[in-house]
Amino acid sequence: MTTVPGLVPYLGGALALGGLAVAATRRRELMVRWCAWALGVPVVTGAFWLGPPGIAVLAAVVGVIAVAEFGGLLRLGPLDRAVLGAAVVGLVLTAWLAPGEVPRVAAIGALAIAGVPLLSGDAEHGLRRLGAGLLGLVWLGALAGLVTAGAVGLVLFVAVSVADVVAYAAGRRFGGPRLSPLSPAKRWSGTLAGAAAGVLSLAVLSSLSWQTAVAVAIGGPLGDLLESMVKRGARAKDAGHWLPGSGGLLDRIDSLVVALALFLLLS
Repeated sequence: MTTVPGLVPYLGGALALGGLAVAATRRRELMVRWCAWALGVPVVTGAFWLGPPGIAVLAAVVGVIAVAEFGGLLRLGPLDRAVLGAAVVGLVLTAWLAPGEVPRVAAIGALAIAGVPLLSGDAEHGLRRLGAGLLGLVWLGALAGLVTAGAVGLVLFVAVSVADVVAYAAGRRFGGPRLSPLSPAKRWSGTLAGAAAGVLSLAVLSSLSWQTAVAVAIGGPLGDLLESMVKRGARAKDAGHWLPGSGGLLDRIDSLVVALALFLLLS
């Protein structure tokens, strides 16, 4: 299994090659996106290099931002977002400091999320708020798995990122049947090509197992479709606009979170 220091040359090489490819296209939007990656990848890698404390801090920060975007999409109020954010951060910190208590903290978080609309007596929108909050807890709470997964979490991040890029390019190139009405631009040809590229990335990084392969090949596309479903339900094109060259942080972690959750379940 690849360690975090062992991943650094691969990540640096991928950024360098990507930079050359982007420069050759002379497309401004791709250059902006590459610059965001060039800043983000060292931060993420550094957090994983520090071990559980660094990963926990990274996962907590990502979780808070993701909850803000998720809450905006589903029109959750400030209190709903605050409680959901606290529940996600609580799961992350528990995974670091007391892993055996994660189920108990998850249950407490679910009760707290349910208590907000119940105690406010919201008969009109309470069910929607409750469902959205619990979905957010299950989906984004999986970020806590980064702490226990360690270097495998970083490997999955690399593999699903490669799979996403290849799926986008291959789908545009080969076309064919749509993967799902939730995301009309995605094609089966791209999904299969992306899965193959993701599995190949796992092999190159000495992290190929049936669990990681299933997580990347199946969990990655499912995570992408999950975010597409949320955005379509909210009638929104992007989850956020603050991240250069991207539709928000959720766009960057949607595949990773579900792939990570599936990997942990299978393991």
